[in-house]
Amino acid sequence: MGLTIGVDIGGTKIAAGVVDEEGNILSTYKVPTPGTAEGIVDAIASAVEGARAGHAIVGVGIGAAGYVNRQRSEVYFAPNIHWRNEPLKEKVETRVGLPVVVENDANAAAWGEYKFGAGKGHRNVICITLGTGLGGGIIIGNKLRRGHFGVAAEFGHIRMVPDGLLCGCGSQGCWEQYASGRALVRYAKQRANATPENAEILLGLGDGSPDGIEGKHISMAARQGDPVAVDSYRELARWAGAGLADLASLFDPSAFIVGGGLSDEGELVLDPIRKSYKRWLVGGNWRPVADVIAAQLGNKAGLVGAADLAREPDPIM
Repeated sequence: MGLTIGVDIGGTKIAAGVVDEEGNILSTYKVPTPGTAEGIVDAIASAVEGARAGHAIVGVGIGAAGYVNRQRSEVYFAPNIHWRNEPLKEKVETRVGLPVVVENDANAAAWGEYKFGAGKGHRNVICITLGTGLGGGIIIGNKLRRGHFGVAAEFGHIRMVPDGLLCGCGSQGCWEQYASGRALVRYAKQRANATPENAEILLGLGDGSPDGIEGKHISMAARQGDPVAVDSYRELARWAGAGLADLASLFDPSAFIVGGGLSDEGELVLDPIRKSYKRWLVGGNWRPVADVIAAQLGNKAGLVGAADLAREPDPIM
């Protein structure tokens, strides 16, 4: 079908990139993320116009955080942008004069990894993104599964603990409260406060107090063998692996692809996740076990995936 543009809406910048059919990014254009919902629509159009210069473009795919309808046209609800039943496809098409599809950003990243990254060669994969929160995507039989209403794979809001920690979504005990970047920092602060003698390296990387601990400090300290930092990763991995075991019972994939910022830590996080996953997998000693592998595309996955999904037929057809 030719070249398409993928759009990644970030908290500080909106990136648009021209992507070919092999997943190569040919050019990019970035603009600051405005503070208003309508301003973001204008910024998306500006980024698309900047990226398309000198290229013949056949379509645009936008990765948006939130609930996107099955028709890939409307954002039902976005947690960080005041979009409520937002007709994003129509608004952007009017501004850029190109066919537009809207995808959930985690779905777009999952598709990018499946098609061009760690999922190549697999037909059935589940992707999870371990970042500030927890998201994911479902590819079964080489197809992205959005669900009847388009809002499947909101893995972060599976309730892992009845009446557990309050989540930003308004529910309690959601998976992302126990397996995410926010959870990791919480574990480290709690442990450093309880046993500061076991967190000397970790505390030394911050301001000396548990409140000064940041995610980057935990990673650095864990690599130096700091007991609190290592134990915090183990706690994160315990919850992440338990969730993967539940997803294996639902979907039986050949592989789990772990992306998001925490996956950048490689085996520091992946090895304990694998161990926890096998520990909680029902019948794990007597059944095939899916691979748990690191994502390969990094922060490019969402842009590349959104661009490629702009080539995909309407899922309603």
